[in-house]
Amino acid sequence: MSERPLYTEYHPRWYRPRVSTWWWLKRRPYLAFILRELSSVFVAWSVVFLLLLVAAVSGGEDSYRQFLAWAGRPAVLLLSAVSLLFVVFHAVTWFNLAPKAMVVRMGGKPVPGAWIAGGNYLAWVLASALAAWVLLGA
Repeated sequence: MSERPLYTEYHPRWYRPRVSTWWWLKRRPYLAFILRELSSVFVAWSVVFLLLLVAAVSGGEDSYRQFLAWAGRPAVLLLSAVSLLFVVFHAVTWFNLAPKAMVVRMGGKPVPGAWIAGGNYLAWVLASALAAWVLLGA
């Protein structure tokens, strides 16, 4: 009985087409996905900025004034403006995905996705209005 060799000198290669590094620019949903993932970096920056603000406020008036001077620099202002755009994009895309991420049933029937997304937007508007009312002084 002859044994078959485990290895042969000729082994066909699998066909694997090259994928461009910029594959995500070819279709809008791919671009939106990558931008949403990138937006997490700016969400993290917003959290760090808020923590730095809290630390400055708790450090006293001098610390707070130094923070305001630093936060008023053009580079920090630009980063904050870009972060605001990305945080809003992150929130909007998440609110639009919420109906797909969870199925809510009332009386055995699924709640329409527009109601779920609309509830998120309504909560966002109410929270923003409350924050504006508190910060701007009623």
